[in-house]
Amino acid sequence: MTQINTSTSEKIILGIDPGTRFLGYGLLRINQDKVTILQYGVLNLTKYTTQGAKFLKIHERVLGIIEEFLPDEIAIESPFFGKNVQSMLKLGRVQGMVMSLAFSKSIPIAEYEPKKIKQSVTGNGNASKEQVAKMVEIIGNIKLDAKLHDATDALGIAICHHFHNKNISSTIKGTKKGWGAFVTENPNRIK
Repeated sequence: MTQINTSTSEKIILGIDPGTRFLGYGLLRINQDKVTILQYGVLNLTKYTTQGAKFLKIHERVLGIIEEFLPDEIAIESPFFGKNVQSMLKLGRVQGMVMSLAFSKSIPIAEYEPKKIKQSVTGNGNASKEQVAKMVEIIGNIKLDAKLHDATDALGIAICHHFHNKNISSTIKGTKKGWGAFVTENPNRIK
């Protein structure tokens, strides 16, 4: 079971948008409710011709990011069902590798579905990548490179985690616990 950080002290969240062609990453510093973007980027894996070479590069880069920034939490986009089963399997392998790195460093990891990420960041579960990027710019108070959609998606994943964790933390801190407390505290989110 993942331990949730309920303190208001500073923390670093690493967001990962997994991929076997492009892997996006983004790091946020959360201090109280202030969101600061520390770093973001895209690992271009298209020049590697074998899955083994791609996975080795992903392992090296993600491990390097973890060791450099020492994130307190990692958030990753969860698998989504697509028409291409092979692509989904490859994504699952990348996700498993990132999760394994997190577990090996005792870093809690959370997964979020694409629609949940878009909903959390933009208020619309069907938002475009451009809309997510624009809201990430507003939340992070920074101008981002518009060509790095995988990186802005990763930042969106980290922001989603921050918003989600904040809601869970407030429920845990309150006198009520669990889903019942969530329903009571958020009647407008129940359909």
